[in-house]
Amino acid sequence: MDQDDNQLQFDAQGNLRHLLSLQGIDRSLLTEILNDAESYLTEPGAPPARGTSLAGRTVGNLFFEPSTRTRASFDLAGRRLGADVLNLDVNTSSRKKGESILDTIYTLEAMHVDVMVVRDASDGVPAYIARNVKDHVSVLNAGESDVSHPTQGLLDVLTIRQHNPDFANMAVAIVGDIQHSRVATSASQALQTLGVGELRLISPPALAPDAERFPGARIVDNIAAGLKDADVVIALRIQRERIGNLDGVPGIDEYFSNFGVSTENMKHAKPNAIVMHPGPMNRGIEIEGALADGPRSVITQQVTNGVAVRMAVLKRIGKRMSGQ
Repeated sequence: MDQDDNQLQFDAQGNLRHLLSLQGIDRSLLTEILNDAESYLTEPGAPPARGTSLAGRTVGNLFFEPSTRTRASFDLAGRRLGADVLNLDVNTSSRKKGESILDTIYTLEAMHVDVMVVRDASDGVPAYIARNVKDHVSVLNAGESDVSHPTQGLLDVLTIRQHNPDFANMAVAIVGDIQHSRVATSASQALQTLGVGELRLISPPALAPDAERFPGARIVDNIAAGLKDADVVIALRIQRERIGNLDGVPGIDEYFSNFGVSTENMKHAKPNAIVMHPGPMNRGIEIEGALADGPRSVITQQVTNGVAVRMAVLKRIGKRMSGQ
């Protein structure tokens, strides 16, 4: 994201107006969002937390790319804060019929949609929309190509913080298709902002990222070296829809053996290391099913935290709209 897009995230008073990327979100604001998210967490079996921050407002979920967890959690988050929620079906939207993005946006503005939650397979779409909406409208990035997924980055660091708040003395290993992963980008930005001690990116050479995209990270092509004494291990989904026919990508068995987060490979990490995955999981490829369901896994906790994080972001947007 360039400097102009970063400035676009804030209004003239310095309040968060759009959430397009975690780049440019400072440690103080990031921590405030995480603290607000924790306030929305309740015990299992208890009624979910609710609020009125978005009472009278309308949230439009514009998912032009398939999603289960992110779309469902934004839907729940909006409703639990009192908003009307409109879910635009990607399979029947007018954009699929040839309507331009801006015509779709202008139509939703005419329906008094105040917050637009956008997922798209193309680069730059959330920022493009943010530059063209009316002053009272906010845009939230719910996943942008292989570029950014800010609320996923927030829920990931919240989950890590719940288990170990000492980021400065922590080693985090992200394993898998780093090159095509918006999750890796946003999680890395959040971890670096919180002062993580060491960030390791582990992948086959064909799926390794450009070093400048992850400043300060250690890029590794050996899982034993990458997982050694790690406190946190994040497995990534193989991005089949973005890879295409790429030479040098291992076959399934070879990939799982050399880069899968398995019980055997986790022996290199610390005994109390936690295992994470943004979902959806390809069991037996990037992660072993028994490990994903085992005591070291915090994957379902990530899902729970996803609703809370999105409530915290929407609450902040709602307070700005009401002038608080």
